[in-house]
Amino acid sequence: MADTDEKQAKGSEQGSEKGSEKAAEQAARQQRSAGAHNAVKAEKAERPDKGSDKSAKGEKGDKAEKGDKGAKGAKPEKAEKKAPREPEPRVPARLKVQFEETIRGKLAEQLGYKNRYQIPVLDKIVINMGIGEGVADRKKVDSAAADLALIAGQKAVVTKARKSIATYKVRAGQAIGCKVTLRKARMYEFLDRLVNIALPRVRDFRGLNPKSFDGRGNYTLGIKEHIVFPEIDYDKAADVWGMDITVCTTARNDDEGRALLTAFNFPFRQ
Repeated sequence: MADTDEKQAKGSEQGSEKGSEKAAEQAARQQRSAGAHNAVKAEKAERPDKGSDKSAKGEKGDKAEKGDKGAKGAKPEKAEKKAPREPEPRVPARLKVQFEETIRGKLAEQLGYKNRYQIPVLDKIVINMGIGEGVADRKKVDSAAADLALIAGQKAVVTKARKSIATYKVRAGQAIGCKVTLRKARMYEFLDRLVNIALPRVRDFRGLNPKSFDGRGNYTLGIKEHIVFPEIDYDKAADVWGMDITVCTTARNDDEGRALLTAFNFPFRQ
């Protein structure tokens, strides 16, 4: 009996020890779970602050983006208007001024006219270049027209054949030359360069023929080489072309036309 009582006592002690160990383990587990739960709560409590910061940042970013878009979409302020540029004064042609100041009065005395409108004046100047080689090569006509535009300061018009000529292999409508008609200021400027620069550069020049009038006061002269004009670079010129220059006036006869051109220093042959 005594042995059984001791065994029961030992079993009860062991059971109590095991129960106490289990209780301690359960208490530790509860503490751990409570601590973890508290940590989760703390994290959740902190998260809303971070979210609010992010939302605030997002709102600021949206506002900034909207502001940028608004700034980009906004119409730029009108720049201050600059003062209008003053137009450059136009310099009249030298020969035109000379005609109005001196030549007109001298012609009135020489021809015996009292009305200033009876005095002959320059009407126009026509420059014509015939390109016979243009029948075989159209590029030569274009190059000649470009050179003529440089000489006259005005775009040249390409002239075409009016009818077909079998002997020269020319067909109607084929480009065979170019021409320019000058009036007013450009006419006087070209005449100034012709008399004072181009004609003195002609080889073996002995003066212009005084009989090349058409009976109505219009004068025509021919130049064999268009490179006498300073606008044409001799080294770059592929071909040398001749040209006919017709000076049209309002003169009634050849004497009046000759007197007018002589007043402009035309170098007629004596």
